[in-house]
Amino acid sequence: MTSSISRRLIFWLAVPLMLMALCGALVHYFNSVAPGMISSDRRLREAANSLMAHIVANEGRVTLDERAEGKPALPSPDAIKYALRDPQGRLLAGDAQLPPVALANEISQMFAMSQIDDRSLRTLTTRFDTRAGVIFITVADVHPPGEAAVRYSFMSTLLWDFVQLDVTLVLVWIGIQLGLRPVKKLRDEIAARSPLDLRPLVETSVPREIAPVVVTLNRLFATLRTAAQSQQQFIANTAHQLRTPITGMQAQLDLLAAEPAALPVKSRIQSLQEGIRQLARAANQLLTLARADPTANIAIKNQAVDLGGLVSEVVAKFIDRALQSDIDLGVDVKPATILVDPSLLDDLLSNLVDNALKYTPPGGRVTATAGLQNDKPFVSVEDSGPGIPEGERQRVRQRFYRMPNSAGHGSGLGLAIVDEIAALYGASVSLDSGANGRGTKVLVQFPDSAVTHR
Repeated sequence: MTSSISRRLIFWLAVPLMLMALCGALVHYFNSVAPGMISSDRRLREAANSLMAHIVANEGRVTLDERAEGKPALPSPDAIKYALRDPQGRLLAGDAQLPPVALANEISQMFAMSQIDDRSLRTLTTRFDTRAGVIFITVADVHPPGEAAVRYSFMSTLLWDFVQLDVTLVLVWIGIQLGLRPVKKLRDEIAARSPLDLRPLVETSVPREIAPVVVTLNRLFATLRTAAQSQQQFIANTAHQLRTPITGMQAQLDLLAAEPAALPVKSRIQSLQEGIRQLARAANQLLTLARADPTANIAIKNQAVDLGGLVSEVVAKFIDRALQSDIDLGVDVKPATILVDPSLLDDLLSNLVDNALKYTPPGGRVTATAGLQNDKPFVSVEDSGPGIPEGERQRVRQRFYRMPNSAGHGSGLGLAIVDEIAALYGASVSLDSGANGRGTKVLVQFPDSAVTHR
């Protein structure tokens, strides 16, 4: 499955931008918390130092002298809670709600979080050596930094960062779409072209980033045009080289058949004449099939053609053959102009009329029709022959296929040629029964794009 350039760009931009927004919110959070934590820690240290200055050890007892003569003032109970404990955790002075904190011998001071009155307060426990022994001083900041305010600030910052991220991605998406317009225009131009349209793309109107692609495409188009022209030239040369000797052989056999000395072998000469005619017909069909191949028609030259006039011209070529076979050959045309290669359309019609005459018995009829149907140009050839069974209608369109026990002689290429030429112009070919369910009607319906107005 193909991926979109714009989606890939958005993805590779969104991921780092999201990480940057998250990191920015975290930095903002810690920048908001850190000053409050530093201020709280300073107050706790000052409170601990003040308490140590007021501790009095006398006769193995530790008391707290609340006088402030020459000493720092004791912390206010509304701001700082404190507790003095001995190594066994017994309360000597202060607030019993402050839990005891054990310190290892090598640690003299430690910060911790303690749960007091359903509140998490930051505490500082200090080891203090006195004459009465070691005591532990624990102080707690009753008014810690506003954690709720900090969390609110963090969430609001994070939300705003992601709002900015969304707006940024929308603007980036719009910028990408605008920036990719030349690429989309080039894509649409190529998609709108027919497979046979190999005109070079305009290189001056594309951005520098995709100019090498356009240059490469134009080189490819030029190579294909050259190859197609070479193939067409080869087919034309081959047709000339085949038709010339075959025509000469036919002329020589006709002259030989007219000689009195040839009467004893006249039947053999007639067999040769029939074989040469079949050879000429098969060669022409093979060359027509080669010309109808899409790879040989990349450089095809279409022009406006009077559909009715061309049908009448093709039918006129078969009048003598129809008279000899006692077949009523007629046309029914209405005005219509179509954009095609006249020689290819001539081949298509000639094969349809030839097939119809080949399989129509004496006394039958063949009618070629052309015009517009639902505003689309069409041609059809209808005969009164034996018809084609419904189960065989797809198979007779295959190359070299002939129905079992079918009358006449042929190579099975007629309808295959019709299919190939129709496919060049996006036309549809349908096989149905003729009038009253008898015979065969072949309808070739061209698309709207083939219609032209003179």
